[in-house]
Amino acid sequence: MPSDANQGGSIFGGFIMSQVDVAGSIPASLHAKGYVVTRAVDSFEFKKPVLIGDLLSCYADVISTGRSSVSIKVDVYAERSRKGIVECVHVTEATLVYVAIDEQGRPRKIETDN
Repeated sequence: MPSDANQGGSIFGGFIMSQVDVAGSIPASLHAKGYVVTRAVDSFEFKKPVLIGDLLSCYADVISTGRSSVSIKVDVYAERSRKGIVECVHVTEATLVYVAIDEQGRPRKIETDN
């Protein structure tokens, strides 16, 4: 949306970062079977600009699990239509670490299905 854009017409990086965090938290919480919090952003690369009107899709996968943490890779694609031509562009990739927490907000062990 225009309210999410800078003067040059590209979407603010912070908006994209928030969407990546939401997307990454979904497989993290499913994998941890409960609440998770964002612990770290290991990497975040803006490969191409996101433009007003682009349709964003975030794809997130578990890449590793620790005792109480889970690392997630998120790839973001923008589908854009210009002059009747639709293209899909890989715009962002990131790796985030989430920590499983208990009801008191303390780290808890992630139980595995083994």
